[in-house]
Amino acid sequence: MAVIHKKIWPKYFRMMKSGKKNCELRLADFRIKPGDWLVLEEWDPEKKEYTGRKLRKKVKRVTKINLFDFYKIKDVKKYGCYLIEL
Repeated sequence: MAVIHKKIWPKYFRMMKSGKKNCELRLADFRIKPGDWLVLEEWDPEKKEYTGRKLRKKVKRVTKINLFDFYKIKDVKKYGCYLIEL
C-alpha cells in the first residue's frame, strides 16, 4: 500500500471535501493501484503555495485510458474532456 501526494486546486478540494466530487482525472505519470492512499493537498494557484489543508482518500478503482485511442489531439485541445460519474 502506497501513499501518493498530489496537488488539488481549492475549487476541487472543496467539492471533494463536501462529497460532491468522488473521482480524479490525472495524468498517468505515477503508479497507483486500488488500496493505495491518495493525499490531496490544496494548492492556491494564485499565490503558488499550499494552503495546508489535506484530504486523505483510499483508492477504490483505477482505470487507465489513452484518450488518443478514441479522439484526435486537435479535438481534445478544442473541446477538452468530461469525467462523467453515473
